[in-house]
Amino acid sequence: MNPIRVLVVDDQRLFVYGIRMLIESQPDLDLDLVGSAADGAEAVRLVDDLRPDVVLMDIRMPVMDGIEATHRIARSAGGVGGVGGVGGGAVPRVVVLTTFQREEAVFQAMKHDASAFLTKDASPETVLETIRSVHAGGAVVRPAETLGPVREFGVAGPVAHPAHPVHPALAALTPREQEIFLLTAKGLSNSDIAASAFISETTTKTHIRSILSKLGLQSRVQVVVFAYENGLLKL
Repeated sequence: MNPIRVLVVDDQRLFVYGIRMLIESQPDLDLDLVGSAADGAEAVRLVDDLRPDVVLMDIRMPVMDGIEATHRIARSAGGVGGVGGVGGGAVPRVVVLTTFQREEAVFQAMKHDASAFLTKDASPETVLETIRSVHAGGAVVRPAETLGPVREFGVAGPVAHPAHPVHPALAALTPREQEIFLLTAKGLSNSDIAASAFISETTTKTHIRSILSKLGLQSRVQVVVFAYENGLLKL
């Protein structure tokens, strides 16, 4: 199995050095730090050159901030992230790095393309877990923390009425995909979704890939935001 290719984008050299040491310390060699950038513009260029699987992206940097860089990376790659491994020019997963968990910039990053976020005081175990999980297209990492910015800065839509099980926002999805969508929005893992829907994990991934494509979403985090803003999810 090829190692997960990681690009770190941060203007603090000490932080980049720390991530490098963390990745190089892993005994199973499933991670590979392929490069680093000190600003968002450089990150966009390096993504084209290095084809990383996961990008750790700081929010506040000179030249171009992390939110704009995240948006450009996702759009220029021309694909849909969030499911399975990345390769062959597919969209890399972006994990946003932030000092404060509950700030609007975090919500905007998640809404517009990021797959997860990390506070800079996260433990080494959390950093590694997040990299591996977003690369695998797994469940939303640490759902309670992820939902905090959505609740605080998102604009919740009216709660869907139980008399109308098919919400207009999900009209493009098949009945099975609507079921999988709601399970995904709750932050369930692929294995939990598969068990709940009585399908295989491979079929689960196929459904999620189709859901993201039909709804024009980039990641499972965006599924959560979409569900909340359309009144399909109570936080």
